[in-house]
This record gives sequence, structure tokens and C-alpha cells, in this order.
Amino acid sequence: MNVLKAAVIGIAALSVAAPVFAQETRVDRRQERQEQRIDKGVESGALTPRETQRLEHGQQHVENLETKAQADGKITAKEKARLEHAQDVQSKRIYRQKHDEQTTR
Repeated sequence: MNVLKAAVIGIAALSVAAPVFAQETRVDRRQERQEQRIDKGVESGALTPRETQRLEHGQQHVENLETKAQADGKITAKEKARLEHAQDVQSKRIYRQKHDEQTTR
């Protein structure tokens, strides 16, 4: 009977935590893709060192927002919207910087 109780408690805990983990991985996956876009811009010469530094700073800002949102163990709808907006802004910045006339080559 104790094994059954432990299993039920474990499943209940996972069902409560699952939405937080799902959001976390979605945010993290998008952050990773944006980092890859920056890296490709550096490799191709489309991003100057200064542009790269600014974009990396923007990525760090989004990471800080994510850390703050997860501090209490739950990402609220407002925090989710703010994170997504910050990632949208960062994505546009990456695109603009990669496609402007400035290059390292």
C-alpha cells in the first residue's frame, strides 16, 4: 500500500510541475536557437564584434528574466507573456543586425 501511495504522490507532483517544465524547455529551446543564429552570424561575418556583444547582452537579459520568473517555481501568464515579448524583440534585433550592411569581411 505504501508503494501505491508513493506512486500517487509522485504522479500528482509531476502533474503540477509539468507545465513549468514544459514552458522552461520551450523558452530554453528558443534561447538556444537564437544563440545559434548569433553564432552563424559571427561565422559568416554578418555580425561585427560590437553587434555580437550587444546581441549577447540581449540574450543575457532574456535569461535574467527567465531566472526571475522561475524563482518561485511557477511562471505566471504575465511572466510568460513578458518572456515571449523579450524573445520576440531579441529575435528581431538578431535579424536586423545580421541583414544590415555592416560586415566583418
